[in-house]
Amino acid sequence: MTIKLHPSIDNGFNPTKENFAGGVLNCKCESNTVRVKLAGQTAHNHACGCSKCWKPEGAIFSQIAVISRDNVEVVANADKLVVVDENAVIKRHACKECGVHMYGRIEDTNHPFYGLDFVHTELSTDEGWSAPEFAAFVSSIIETGTDPKDMTAIRSRLKELGLNPYDCLSPALMDAIAAHVYAQNHKDA
Repeated sequence: MTIKLHPSIDNGFNPTKENFAGGVLNCKCESNTVRVKLAGQTAHNHACGCSKCWKPEGAIFSQIAVISRDNVEVVANADKLVVVDENAVIKRHACKECGVHMYGRIEDTNHPFYGLDFVHTELSTDEGWSAPEFAAFVSSIIETGTDPKDMTAIRSRLKELGLNPYDCLSPALMDAIAAHVYAQNHKDA
């Protein structure tokens, strides 16, 4: 039996398209669909096991990437968007009708990822988005109901798909966070 992680990664995924110019994300509403235009390619696409990210029905991981907030524009039905949790670091803007998270934004200018928005490229019919590179916060799927006994098989399936499993972010992103913290702590030196 093949373990089902997320519909966009379970059967493999398309490679990143060079010179991809972006596209449009669409919520799941059949009418008055929220549309968010992304003007450029995404980065750091990954399977995320955290309990905050939106996941499609039946998925145990979300699929999330980042893009410069300057390249994100709500182009239809912005009035349907609400912030899911005002107290969260990432302000996830979701459609109040279908519940789909359209983008997440960090407003704290001191945060290492300030300036990046978190998006679900699976919400686009455009092809060429950055391919998933790793799996983050893998242990967190236990918090949402996954049996701890299944974790070895889940990590094996992620590796089989080419997605190294981490219980934090990828090493490159953890290095970026540490470098940001160092720079913040030594800017007067």
